[in-house]
Amino acid sequence: MKLTQMLTRKLTSFWLVSLVAVACIFILTATLSFVQLTYKFQQQKVDEIQTLLSQHTSENLVDESQLSQWLPQILQAYQTQAFALYDDEQLVYQYRVEKPNLSTVTYQTTLVQHRNFHMQLTLPKPFLLHEISYYEVLVLLLGIIATGLLVGWGYRWLAQELEGVEDLAKRSHLILSGDYEQALAETGHGRPRMINRALTKMLLELDDAEKQRARFDQFIRSNTFLDPETGIGNQLFLKNRLDALSNDAGMLAPGVLFLLELEELDLLQQEMGDELVAEMLAQVIAALGQVLDGHANSIFSRRSQHQFAMVVPQISLQDAEKLANKLLKVCQAQLTEELSKKQDIFHIGVAYFKVGDDKSQLVEEAEMALRAAQFQGSSNWFMYDKGAVDEGFARGSVRWRSFLEYALVNKRVVAFSQPVVDSDMQTHHLEVSSRLRDNQGNLVRATLFLPMAIKCGLTPQIERQVIETVLFDLLNTSKDNLSYSINLSLDTLKSRAFVRWLKTTLLEYRHLTPRLIFEINEDIIVNHIDSLKSTLDMMKKMGARLCVDRVGLQVVSTQYIKTCQIDLIKLHRSIVNQIHLRQENQLFVRSLIGGLYRTEVQVFAEGVDVFEEWQTLKILGVSAAQGSFFSDPVEEI
Repeated sequence: MKLTQMLTRKLTSFWLVSLVAVACIFILTATLSFVQLTYKFQQQKVDEIQTLLSQHTSENLVDESQLSQWLPQILQAYQTQAFALYDDEQLVYQYRVEKPNLSTVTYQTTLVQHRNFHMQLTLPKPFLLHEISYYEVLVLLLGIIATGLLVGWGYRWLAQELEGVEDLAKRSHLILSGDYEQALAETGHGRPRMINRALTKMLLELDDAEKQRARFDQFIRSNTFLDPETGIGNQLFLKNRLDALSNDAGMLAPGVLFLLELEELDLLQQEMGDELVAEMLAQVIAALGQVLDGHANSIFSRRSQHQFAMVVPQISLQDAEKLANKLLKVCQAQLTEELSKKQDIFHIGVAYFKVGDDKSQLVEEAEMALRAAQFQGSSNWFMYDKGAVDEGFARGSVRWRSFLEYALVNKRVVAFSQPVVDSDMQTHHLEVSSRLRDNQGNLVRATLFLPMAIKCGLTPQIERQVIETVLFDLLNTSKDNLSYSINLSLDTLKSRAFVRWLKTTLLEYRHLTPRLIFEINEDIIVNHIDSLKSTLDMMKKMGARLCVDRVGLQVVSTQYIKTCQIDLIKLHRSIVNQIHLRQENQLFVRSLIGGLYRTEVQVFAEGVDVFEEWQTLKILGVSAAQGSFFSDPVEEI
């Protein structure tokens, strides 16, 4: 594009210089012609005087008194400055004005009839005799102005035409660099216009094709993981999510599993009609979804025609009981007058789990609780085991706040790093996680303190200390130029004080900013893209990279990747878990990577535990991965 601009400037300058040269040659030729014509005209005057003198000398004797009678009037008419007539060397007649002109020209000629007579005539330079009138000056000015306007108009026209070539070059450069949106926005006034219109049409069709591809990918994922009738997760979706919440050692965090069953749904359809029951079912699902939206990382899926499953991690036993009551009330509130007469429609089985509990046993406990709730008769809920509560998670909120504030004040936030390894088994970057050290020196895992930190509003302070640790300690001491990724929560991204601090810090350490990667959950970006767009743009402009993790938990369009200029995405462990045995998960990854074709977005995976998973991911096109197969998180000192 710079070469095109340089060539167009050279061509425009050459055209302008050529016009100026032609104009200068024209003016010079006209001036020379004018001088030549004036000298020629003056020479004719000299010849006329010579002819008169020749005739006079042939008819009469040459006498000074006779010449003085008629010759001075002629000489004055010709504005003669001096005149002298010689007969050989003898002066016959002489004429001279009182105040001669300084700029003169002298002619010496011999008379035709008498070769012994010659004259010497001094006249003003011929072009000085012509006085320029106002009319001539006006004509000259009008000519110069007309010529200038014509040259200026031609210069602008040529520059505009060549600017169209520059617009085409600019759009072509944007297309080659992969910035199709900017190329489409830069319609400009490209020349030739047909090529410019062809580029615009092709870019519009490409944009529409990308949108169609995104919709097609979403359709594939929807048919793989969503229930077609209700739009919530299906049984496969539930299985993947429960796998993500557990490993070989059991559940990774405490929480609760609800199994909701609608009693005798088929009989209700026969009695009340399909439309009425379908409307009631849709209202129940919408109401339950609104309740679960208030709990982060909750799962809502359909196990069978009559049964629904809800998983809420990071919740205390007391809150789980309150949530069960709320879910039952919400379901009963959706009943119509005819259906409200029936008292045994909804039954909820509740199974509370703690860290290390077996996943399959958890489902069995929930089913046993559901059978117990149905055995009681009327719509109600039943919890299988109230005592299964993690002791660390059972702390009161006041104690948690005191502990978190103590840890922040005394800098007890400990950074752990886990490598993200590429296909060549080289470390691409290190993902940083945090734990807190209590008074006894024990480490409190993030799955315990983060929910309480969110409740207490202390998440921005914790993540700020993590960033400070990375910037001040890890990046300054690292000798291998590795990048570090840091997870940011919704509360942190919406904190104005944190955003101002982050902007100032990134400006101060802008030489280290390119080695920072900020990770945000996919559900956060999708649901809050409008409010977070400015913050994400600020991070990108500062030089940091953006990563979206937990990809695959929701069935959403991938348009946000282009809108927010995402650099990396990480597949959730529920997609990665046993992917070598699950064709539907492989289809999801193929669809996702295909939708990112012609972009520079890299697809990573998290939660890789066995070699077969990593081998399958590499075949599918995943660039790098992290998990226990490579390395567990290591404390950074």
